[in-house]
Amino acid sequence: MEKSKVYFTKKITPETVIQMYQVLGRELPGKVAVKVHSGEKGNQNYLRPEFMRPMVEAVNGTVVECNTAYEGARNSTEKHKQLINEHGWTKYFEVDLMDAEGPDIVLPIPNGKVLKENYVGKNIANYDSMLVLSHFKGHPAGGYGGAIKQLSIGCASSEGKSLIHSGGFTDDQTIVWNHMASQDVFCEAMADAAGSVMEYFKGNTAFVNMMCNLSVDCDCCAVAEDPCMKDIGILSSLDPVALDKACMDLIYQSKDPGRDHFVERVESLNGTHTIDAAAELGYGTKEYELIEID
Repeated sequence: MEKSKVYFTKKITPETVIQMYQVLGRELPGKVAVKVHSGEKGNQNYLRPEFMRPMVEAVNGTVVECNTAYEGARNSTEKHKQLINEHGWTKYFEVDLMDAEGPDIVLPIPNGKVLKENYVGKNIANYDSMLVLSHFKGHPAGGYGGAIKQLSIGCASSEGKSLIHSGGFTDDQTIVWNHMASQDVFCEAMADAAGSVMEYFKGNTAFVNMMCNLSVDCDCCAVAEDPCMKDIGILSSLDPVALDKACMDLIYQSKDPGRDHFVERVESLNGTHTIDAAAELGYGTKEYELIEID
């Protein structure tokens, strides 16, 4: 597989997000879903709707999210919609909670490492393409969170999230959250699920990772550590695997005093195994050309 192009700028502004999408040279067709992280109640690090607004409007997109599968303010449709409103998303956008109502859509994963299928919110069928806007940061379960996580955990319904976390474990055909897979199996399940969403949109996807507010904790944490590193920039690609790999490489290359703390979080959970597994599945590559944009 030839090297993927990954674009990078040190500038972090709403307008730069648009620029980094445009340099990809792919105009997303039809009705565009814009996948964001709405932010858990109490979290201070998630990217605000005001920052995302110009990009969403530039593609005439619909902001999409899904419910969680753990305790918090986003694990039911009613609570999640209330929080989305409190966080200001509905002030600017139409927001589609894709798994607000069932039944889920079941995406097949014929060649998955762990999963044979992925459960996503049925409203994904309303869209022709997807722009994935990811806040790149650490994560207490996956080690790090970026484009692959947004495709997998981010697009999965509550049941789908449980299936990924359990490594495909079911009990009498019921998906259970409290059966936690081993760490590497969980990472591979995320890679499987992300690949199923890539296959669903058949190339009508684009990815932008924002490397700012670099906490070791995810935006899904109600109590999260403050950022431990200075902001790095914005990266974009048509390849989510190359994009996440490039972001991790920038972390490793950083001379920031908080770099070791961030790396410890990722390595303690073998987070880059998700990137390795995704590359092995073939919907992206770890080989990339980094192209800096002024």
